Amino acid sequence: MPATWLEPLPAAPWPVRVVGRIVDWSVIAMGACMTALVFLNVSLHLLGRDLAWVTELGELLMVWVTFLGGACAAQRGMHMTITEFIDKLGAHHRRWADAAVQSLSLVVLVVLVRYGWALVQGNWGNELTVLEWPMAIQYMGMAIGVSLMAVFVAWDLAQIVRGIPRDRRYPS
Repeated sequence: MPATWLEPLPAAPWPVRVVGRIVDWSVIAMGACMTALVFLNVSLHLLGRDLAWVTELGELLMVWVTFLGGACAAQRGMHMTITEFIDKLGAHHRRWADAAVQSLSLVVLVVLVRYGWALVQGNWGNELTVLEWPMAIQYMGMAIGVSLMAVFVAWDLAQIVRGIPRDRRYPS
């Protein structure tokens, strides 16, 4: 598949763009794997069979896709926002309101990064029931996804502070 099939990425330094594309393709690959697992699971149930690992792997991938998908949305500024108030502000005040919102978001993400990686560290000794993999692998989806979101939000905040308006940061 050509990269043009993906939603375009906003202008960013090449490391941010490369990480963004890796995240995009990871989500696509995991989604394809989950689709195959669902098909396999339904097929097995039609035959009266069950493989417990199929369900557990699907659950693990769903956690990863959820948080990496959040990072995909963060890099494109596509998270849901309520802008009735902010849209009424002039350009100068809008810039500082955007900066305040992204700063608050970044603080929350940093807290989640800290606790997410603590969860990973604390769960290497626990195992997933069927796969017998360390539970830390499942929690790592949150830690990595939130860490990536923090990178993308920090980049957006840097652009806001430099005075780049939203329509230039995220062209449609």
